[in-house]
Amino acid sequence: MEYELKTNDNHSFRARCQAILLKAAGRSSTDVGQLVGMCHVSVNSWLKRFKTSGLDGLKTKSGRGRKPILTKQTDTDAVLAAVKANRQRIQLAKADWETSRSAGS
Repeated sequence: MEYELKTNDNHSFRARCQAILLKAAGRSSTDVGQLVGMCHVSVNSWLKRFKTSGLDGLKTKSGRGRKPILTKQTDTDAVLAAVKANRQRIQLAKADWETSRSAGS
């Protein structure tokens, strides 16, 4: 778990690992919550998930969070073209890209 805490790219996952390690060291849920930036109820919930599912229980389940507005597969060329056309005025490039995107829908 310490390896995951130090090397994982996901900030939320690292905070959850840190919470579990601090609880294992004997800290109270309130203290752990203050250290990692979550409430004591969340600390206890993540501890319960860790006990039932291990490290996989600390990962964010698929389908959670905001869906991406852009995808590399479909939007890369359009964004690059808009920026190249208006290199000095990014706000104008953004407006052009949004207009072309809504016209294509």
